[in-house]
Formats: sequence, structure tokens, C-alpha cells
Amino acid sequence: MSNQASDREALLQANLQLGRELSARTLMFHAAVSDRVGLSAVEHKALDLLSRAGTLTAGQLAELTGLTTGAITGLVDRLEKAGFVRRDRDPSDRRKVVIQPVLEKMEAEIAPLFADLGQQMEELLSGYSDQELAIIQDFVSRSIAVLQAETTKLSENPASAETP
Repeated sequence: MSNQASDREALLQANLQLGRELSARTLMFHAAVSDRVGLSAVEHKALDLLSRAGTLTAGQLAELTGLTTGAITGLVDRLEKAGFVRRDRDPSDRRKVVIQPVLEKMEAEIAPLFADLGQQMEELLSGYSDQELAIIQDFVSRSIAVLQAETTKLSENPASAETP
């Protein structure tokens, strides 16, 4: 292997390891936030997705999260009991139930826990050029797509995730 190829392989491996570390640190941060407000990390992140998407049906939330509809039902039950969401009738189709985030409760209880992180991440990002920010945005966007597809695949085919 040429020196250039081995340097590239080392960079690829280092970035893969950094991705794992970032994932672990992100999960641990969100677990700490979730614990502070009495939610599981999955409940907290599903609530985050819901708050950015707006009002959704359980099926739409299942599709957005990659979780099964059965898992979503229990998750929404727990979020509703904690006061972070409410179920309402869909105004355009009264037969449907939609899940609506209670934004006031989220702003009061969850948002303050992100204030320091948001400020620090903004400072971190401000040190990059516009071109570098575009590359970071591309990488993160593509990573999100990969993770969403893999989550859906694992949820739809749980047996394929098992090792023989």
C-alpha cells in the first residue's frame, strides 16, 4: 500500500472512531437531559423530532423515528402522562388522532438545559470558513440519512439484526 493510501486509510479510520465517540457523547448528553426531565433518551429525542415536525399522527411519528407503531403508542402514552404532548382530533379528519407537542412545557423544562451547549456549539462553528461549514453540513446531512435508513431497516427487520 502506498504511503498516500495508508494515510487516507488512517484518516478514514480516525474519522470513523471520532464518529463513534461523538455518537456516544451525544447519547450520554441526551440521556442526562432526559433524566433531568424524567424521560428516556428515546422519548426525549422523539419529542424533539415531533416538536420540529409539528403535529403528527402516530403513524407519521413512527415513520419519522423509524420505530414501530406499537413502540410509538407506548412512547406517546408516556410523553402525554409527563405533560409534553397531547392527543387531539385532526381538524381535517375527526376520525384521526394527532399528537401535538406542548411547546410551553418544553421551553420551560428542556430548552434551558441546552443553553450552554447551544452557545458553545455556535462559538465552535463560527471558527470555520463558509466552505468548511458547507462540508460539515453536507456530512451531517448525509449521516442523518444513513442513520434514519439504518434505524428503519433494524425496526422493520429485527431478525436481520440478530447475530447467528
